[in-house]
Amino acid sequence: MDELRLFIADDDRDDREMFIEGLAKFPYDHFISQFGNGVELMKSLKSNSPLPDAIFLDLYMPLLNGFDCLTDIRNIPEFSEIGIIIFSTINDQNVIDLLKNNGANQYIQKPASYTDLKTLLFKSLNYVLDTKTDPSIKNQFIILS
Repeated sequence: MDELRLFIADDDRDDREMFIEGLAKFPYDHFISQFGNGVELMKSLKSNSPLPDAIFLDLYMPLLNGFDCLTDIRNIPEFSEIGIIIFSTINDQNVIDLLKNNGANQYIQKPASYTDLKTLLFKSLNYVLDTKTDPSIKNQFIILS
């Protein structure tokens, strides 16, 4: 298996570190780039560096929020194969439906415990790996909680 390239965009440094620590526990080769806001994320995506297999995207960030990043990413054809995994504390079905309709592939509600986070990340990474072997899976929307 090739190395997974993952981006994480969240303005909360502690959340980013917890995600990275959780991802380190899994037996997948991966490279993680992290961003504190949507502007940094979009700048990196447009920089001609290798694109990620998936982006973990927080909804509420300064400068450019996750809603706008999702829309911008899905409006650029070169980014159409990138999996977008939204994570937030929101538990509003209308917002989740909007995210799905705007092109998100997964929604993860931020869990209360580190153990739950690791479980959700494991499920999410399995999804990302599965889409590498069967791209039609990317059309499915998955809610993990």
